[in-house]
Amino acid sequence: MALVPFDDRDGWIWVDGDFVPWREAKTHILTHALHYGSSVFEGERMYAGEIFKLTEHSERLKASANLLDFDLPYSVEEIDRACIATCEKMGLSDCYVRPVAFRGPEALAVSAIHNKTHVAIAVWDWPSYFDPETKKKGIRLEWAKWRRPDPMTAPSASKAAGLYMICTMSKTAAEKRGFSDAMMLDWRGYVAEATGANVFFVQDGVIHTPPTDAILDGITRRTVIGLAEAKGIEVVVRHIRPEELSGFSECFLTGTAAEVTPVSLVGEYTFTPGDISLGLMEDYGRLVRRQL
Repeated sequence: MALVPFDDRDGWIWVDGDFVPWREAKTHILTHALHYGSSVFEGERMYAGEIFKLTEHSERLKASANLLDFDLPYSVEEIDRACIATCEKMGLSDCYVRPVAFRGPEALAVSAIHNKTHVAIAVWDWPSYFDPETKKKGIRLEWAKWRRPDPMTAPSASKAAGLYMICTMSKTAAEKRGFSDAMMLDWRGYVAEATGANVFFVQDGVIHTPPTDAILDGITRRTVIGLAEAKGIEVVVRHIRPEELSGFSECFLTGTAAEVTPVSLVGEYTFTPGDISLGLMEDYGRLVRRQL
């Protein structure tokens, strides 16, 4: 089925406080964000009329912008209301929600002291990030060529658009070779995350996951840790060497898009989706639909 380009769709997009017809929601080619990466965003999902963890996402959007040294012209409460209003305007109750804040075209130089901050929110229908049947069997990942950067060289705690370039390169390369995604290491050689999702491993009934000292502190990650602990499952947050993957029985990814997705392969290491990963996948599905 042919893809529908994102610039040629029906509907409305919230831009700087007003609704704009979808096809007219444009910015200039000389926008600072396009040339210098000065943009932050969030990925959210509405389930059955409620955006999951909405305020946490809006808070992180503002925090991400602050890390890039620009302030959003809207409060967390105003962003929350705008996200909900955009879903209502589009007539959607199950959808993906994308708030984005970026420096505009007021000036074009490395310095952004004269650029205004613009905010937009778009929502659209989006099914499962991975095919549901494939998820149950576990997706296959290769090792990424690129590594997550040292926090002293890039604002790794920010959901900044520029930080995703190496993710795009890694995931595109993986898909070309028949994999669903790629697993990235950090600059020290520890296991970091997939290109857009946090990673967890299971060993003898205990969950192990990398710390967020070099990666984004995922909202879904925090939610799943809470779900696991509520079931009495121990969660150990620690640095993990790639060679340790041989000792893990299960692996799964978490994220707004991925939700909870079991993994069957990372490079040369294999896993079998089991009670913990499949159970948490089901628990998370019930939670976001307010059935848990």
